[in-house]
Amino acid sequence: MSKLHQRAHDALLQEIEAEVRDTHDRTGRASLSERVIQALRRVPREAFVPAHLQDAAYQNMPLPIGHQQTISQPYIVALMTELLEPQADQVVLEVGTGSGYQAAVTLNRI
Repeated sequence: MSKLHQRAHDALLQEIEAEVRDTHDRTGRASLSERVIQALRRVPREAFVPAHLQDAAYQNMPLPIGHQQTISQPYIVALMTELLEPQADQVVLEVGTGSGYQAAVTLNRI
């Protein structure tokens, strides 16, 4: 990961954590587990978007990935992973996840 992407990635993680705190009354989660934070840290979102959008990969928004599909907003990926609470002895089937970013974060959470 480039230094530019690393700085953007770090800023995104802070933004996601703030959004989780801001939405806790609707989601029931006031914070992300360390395992979800580390999974988000390990998965390079720029690897899941088209080359021309790699500089936008760490914006907290969905991005188009072609064929009328999008990669989900990072906050939504973090929250879904947190709420799922996947465990090492479980099998998770994700259908229609588009780019595979959600699946990569989920697998890295286990």
